Amino acid sequence: MAFPTNDVSISDEPKELLFDKHVEYIANHGNDKNDYEYCMTEFLRMSGIYWGVTGLDLMYQLDRVNRQEIVDFIKKCQCPTSGGISACEGHDPHILYTLSAVQILCIYDCLEEIDTDAIGRYVSSLQQLDGSFFGDKWGEVDTRFSFCAVAILSLINKMDVIDLEKAVNFVMSCCNSDGGFGSKPNAESHAGLIYCCVGFLSITDQLHRLDCEKLAWWLCERQLPSGGLNGRPEKLPDVCYSWWVLASLTIMGRLHWISAEKLQKFILSCQDVETGGFSDRTGNMPDIFHTLFGLGALSLLGDKRLRKVNPTFCMPQYVIDRCNVKPKIITL
Repeated sequence: MAFPTNDVSISDEPKELLFDKHVEYIANHGNDKNDYEYCMTEFLRMSGIYWGVTGLDLMYQLDRVNRQEIVDFIKKCQCPTSGGISACEGHDPHILYTLSAVQILCIYDCLEEIDTDAIGRYVSSLQQLDGSFFGDKWGEVDTRFSFCAVAILSLINKMDVIDLEKAVNFVMSCCNSDGGFGSKPNAESHAGLIYCCVGFLSITDQLHRLDCEKLAWWLCERQLPSGGLNGRPEKLPDVCYSWWVLASLTIMGRLHWISAEKLQKFILSCQDVETGGFSDRTGNMPDIFHTLFGLGALSLLGDKRLRKVNPTFCMPQYVIDRCNVKPKIITL
């Protein structure tokens, strides 16, 4: 080959979803509060809970974790001043962790446990004059935060607190000539940020702004000979991009443009046969982040042992239906 591909070798085993091992892996995650990994991931604890709760719900096993303990933790993390929610007690609130908390409470059907009016004010306070959003009071701008903003507001039914037209215009200003999106205007296209922007447009009913043919082709080129998907050209495949790429293609009605069989084989090869859980690539250590997105991708591919997942929110579809939220998808 004139241009060698940066890829990995995968094993042929396992060939099926290690369902029970994954349930145990997630249910036991974080039980040892003295564990090094637990202590070192305090800064993203709220998202870790979202990844675990959602993964268990996709496997019909939500009762394996303590609902009240989780709800009480979220309530302690809501800032009484700003209204935002932090990753952990004593940390600054951030729009990422505010979304994770809202998603958890929607899954548990108990949004009333927090002050949603304060959350609406918090999200509104982060919007800038150009329509972009800060992630928190420190001022970082990223299209991830635009997605978080509209995802939060749609779930709590307060979309009217922001300037939606400006928000849409900012996201579209981040669209590149290859059809993809970056973190801000003129930034490199990246599959994770494409998911955020496509999801944003799905929530705001603006999918007609996309050049779907060009963007879907760019996303399909992320599939490597191993079957795995990468996030940018020349990068290694990673299980989490199975979600970012597949969800984007699903929203655009083009899931069938990639080899589902090869991708499923790659995802299954990233399972830990001893402990359960998914890693980023075959043979690596599993973690809760890749476990959710591995399960989510398999759900999009139609695994019958899993609940149907919503491609815009990465939440069980029945929860989105219960919340009466209607993100748009393109049907070909």
